[in-house]
This record gives sequence, C-alpha cells and structure tokens, in this order.
Amino acid sequence: MTDLSVCIPMYNEAAVIARSAQRLYEYLEEYYRDRYELIFCDDGSTDGSAGAVEALGLPTVRVTGYPENRGKGFAVRRALSESKGGFAVFTDADLAYGTAIIGDFFEAHLKDPGAGMIIGSRQLSEEGYASYPPLRKLASRAYIKVLNIAGGVRLSDSQCGCKGFRADFIRDVVPRCTVDRFAFDYELILWADKLGYRIVEVPAAMKSYGQSKVRVFRDSAAMLRDLVKMKKRIRNSHD
Repeated sequence: MTDLSVCIPMYNEAAVIARSAQRLYEYLEEYYRDRYELIFCDDGSTDGSAGAVEALGLPTVRVTGYPENRGKGFAVRRALSESKGGFAVFTDADLAYGTAIIGDFFEAHLKDPGAGMIIGSRQLSEEGYASYPPLRKLASRAYIKVLNIAGGVRLSDSQCGCKGFRADFIRDVVPRCTVDRFAFDYELILWADKLGYRIVEVPAAMKSYGQSKVRVFRDSAAMLRDLVKMKKRIRNSHD
C-alpha cells in the first residue's frame, strides 16, 4: 500500500538531481519502506536531468515528464496527478528544505487527517530564514504580505516550496488548476479556500539558500497579474 507520494519537479537540475534522488531514496527507505513512491517530473529539461535520475536505478523511483518546458506548476500537477499515495508532498529539486520536512508533513497529516492541504511556513520556524541573505529575507516577507492582501487568504507563508495534499484534494482540485508558473501554488490555495478545504501550516526552515531561479521583481509582478486573474476566475466559478 502506498501511503506517501513524494513529487519532485525538475528543470535543468543535472548538477544536483542525482544527489537529491539518492538522499531522498535513503531517507524514504529508512522511514517509509514499502509505503512510498518517489516521482520526478522532468519539465522539458535540456541537460539530461531525467537520465541522471534513471541512471541510478533506484527501484522505488519513477521519472515522468514531457519534452517542452511548461513551468513548475505544470510539472507539479503532472506528478501529483500520477501519484498513488493517500498523501502527497512536493518539494524543490535541490532539497533546500532538507529531507526531514517530508516526515514533518506526513506526521501533520496523520495528526490532522481532515486537513486537505498542508503547507510549510518559514515564518513559524525560528530557523525559517536563517540561510537567507538579509535583503532576500526582507523581500520574501514583504512579498508574502502583498500576496495575502491581493489574494484575500490569510496565511503566514503561502510561498514556501513544500506543500502536501490528501489524495481526494488532488483528485478534486488539481484538474481545476491552469496556472503553469510561479503563481501555481497560490491557485491551489484559492481553490482550497473556495471549496472549503482546511489548510494547515507547519514550521519549515530552508537549510540551504542556493541560486534561485525566481527573478524577484519581474516574476513577482507576473505572479501578481496571474493572481488577480485567477482570483476573479475562481470567485466566479460555479463549482
């Protein structure tokens, strides 16, 4: 029986992905042997990321994907839609939040199985932003406040790169989502709010701050535009 699905979106992550896959496999084998699956979704990488994972020959690892780059949101939704676990988590390919965060999410799910969506919060952890440069920490916190105002959903950290979902939430919500890039996870939050799914936050700390693919000002502006559009679309939905 698959209790836990771990989903990893990847785009041109060949420099780190084999190490990440090995770390995840070892962690999951230690704590969840015979109860998990590990899914990597290749978002049109051109650097052989998928092959790097497949070459490891790890028996519980599955690689899915498609040839054209579609965006992290599309990759996450593809992996989630193919997951078979009663609970699924996605996190970043470089494991910036470590591996133990997966266990934290699964334990939170077991303690509160009525929660449809569980999200990590750097604000709830004393070490949440410990690895951040000061300017990036300030920008991140300010950005989250702006999103809360624009989105109308009050969460301490909507943009943490770790989120988890019950299987029924995935079946109900993921097919409704259409945003492929950086606003994709806020779309999941808005649908959860619209449909009455309860959201729980758990502490999360970024263990290592690498070179982000997010370009703060340009991508933030694009996300806010997407947020305004999808908020209107979801509000007017009759579902």
